[in-house]
Amino acid sequence: MSTDARALSPARTLATAGRVLRQLRHDPRTIVLLLIVPILMITLLRYVFDASPETFDSIGASLLGIFPLITMFLVTSIATLRERTSGTLERLLAMPLGKGDLIAGYALAFGAVAVAQSLLATAMSVWVLGLDVVGSPWLLLLVALLDAILGTALGLFVSAFAASEFQAVQFMPAVIFPQLLLCGLFTPRDRMHPVLEGISDVLPMSYAVDGMNQVLTHTDITGRFYRDVLIVAGCALLVLCLGAVTLRRRTA
Repeated sequence: MSTDARALSPARTLATAGRVLRQLRHDPRTIVLLLIVPILMITLLRYVFDASPETFDSIGASLLGIFPLITMFLVTSIATLRERTSGTLERLLAMPLGKGDLIAGYALAFGAVAVAQSLLATAMSVWVLGLDVVGSPWLLLLVALLDAILGTALGLFVSAFAASEFQAVQFMPAVIFPQLLLCGLFTPRDRMHPVLEGISDVLPMSYAVDGMNQVLTHTDITGRFYRDVLIVAGCALLVLCLGAVTLRRRTA
């Protein structure tokens, strides 16, 4: 049986996750990008709207989901591509390690980082910067975590189509920016041109932002919140599966 066709192994997945986390521990710039930059951006936004705190309340929750998605996408796509261009990925897949183990290990490692990132950003926004949330802050944390995992999945997926780190970064305008413009952050999606509204309906970031807004404005968990969470989680799982299928051993 080829390594690519092996069933997922918890031991191999955990070993992969541990290796990725050890690499991150020795990369302070990446740690700053993942853990500190989202906090700095949210803090900057709070004081940009210092004279209008209600504006910060209206968009701050949405950005709690957007920032983790963007940072995790950027770091994951570059890290995975670096593994491939350096030959590390080919050596790993020559061992009893399947693509599924590798993708799951990366998702687990970056998911652990996403928990820390989401905890810090949510705590800073709610308890330090005074983000006014009607619902439970823990629900904000849940959506932020799912968004970060979605960003990880998208980064793993697009890394298969890039030949250099520069090309990986170039995927941001194609994958992230359209979602950012159409997710409802700048204007309600139902006020967009019908064609754009239809496109936004199939973009996962739209449901991430909507889920955040549901927590922002409702004391109880709504049906729309359940829908939003399931769609974001489902998209993350689907893209992770696609990433396992498209992952290449080396750069052509």
